Amino acid sequence: MTRPFDLSALVPVAPGWSVDWARIWPLWPELAALDTCPQDPLHHAEGDAGTHTRMVVEALVGSPEWRGLDPEDRATLFWAAVLHDVGKPACTRAEEDGRITSAGHSRIGAGIARSLLWQAEAAFPLREAVCGLIVAHQLPFWLIERSDPARLAIETSWRCRPDWLCAHAMADAEGRVCADQQRLFDNIALTREQFREVGCLEGPFPFANDESRVAFFEREDRDPHFAAHEEFRCTVTVMSGLPGAGKDHWIARHMPEAPVVSLDAIRAETGTKPTEDQGRVVQMARERAREHLRAGRDFVWNGTNVTRQNRGRLLRLLRDYGARIEIVYLEPAPARLMSQNRTREASVPQQVIETLAAKLEPPLPEEAHLIRLEVENR
Repeated sequence: MTRPFDLSALVPVAPGWSVDWARIWPLWPELAALDTCPQDPLHHAEGDAGTHTRMVVEALVGSPEWRGLDPEDRATLFWAAVLHDVGKPACTRAEEDGRITSAGHSRIGAGIARSLLWQAEAAFPLREAVCGLIVAHQLPFWLIERSDPARLAIETSWRCRPDWLCAHAMADAEGRVCADQQRLFDNIALTREQFREVGCLEGPFPFANDESRVAFFEREDRDPHFAAHEEFRCTVTVMSGLPGAGKDHWIARHMPEAPVVSLDAIRAETGTKPTEDQGRVVQMARERAREHLRAGRDFVWNGTNVTRQNRGRLLRLLRDYGARIEIVYLEPAPARLMSQNRTREASVPQQVIETLAAKLEPPLPEEAHLIRLEVENR
């Protein structure tokens, strides 16, 4: 694991605003890999992804908009620029016609960045803001060309801050050599205006209530201005966190009387190892959940639920029964997590935890009516 270090100490400051590449580039092997990662010369005539990344960062640091932000916000945008293309080496492919593509690098890169920043013990808000920007960093180049840009703008506003996203995109466009650079600048400007027009340039779109937000992300035909009726059959608390995060302890402390559907408990009942097929365990857990849902009982679902895909299957079930959904996300600092895991009756190998951490996707507000963050490093 990477040793923790002070991210803020490497962010350029006045009066020189110089980027200390000699200290930044050796931080992670994933940055060095960018120097040998080719790019399509049509969009990146400047050369490899490492050259592009350094050009983007220098463009950002030279921006009056970036220099005018407060230090924490400057740090967020700075590290998003440093890491924005970190997924390219894993995604870059040569097409049959000789073109080079890196499809999917934004999503893959966000996962890599989250793992790196988690190991570095970056503050949770900075880390997740950086990852949100990385996931969406190409969007301002083409949002305005989509069939429903207003909806896409609203969705994006709940995943990252739109004005920061546009500022990053400007640096990304400036930090390259390409024939269509002016088109990128124009599209970014139009995207900024689209965010402004729907009322979410500087923050999330203001839904009428929690159900309106969840339903909007659930259905493509949903009017974002519609105030949904909030009446639920029960409330389900969904635990989320890596092994050793303290989910059992949280339940015992905060909801000791609540019924619990626990995947660990079912594995113990059935003698199923975590490395074995989990189909039977999940099926039994879902049936127990249905019993509570049909009865309209509040209960807790206790599992790791650390990826959006994994949570999604459960959340759809809960929505089908008209439940209010609250997700409790637990994240101790890495050292504490490993220590707590070692003291568990059934500890998980460190390599398994690091693998899960690389896939980690903390819950977003679009997934549930309420997200409770219990994060040690905030």
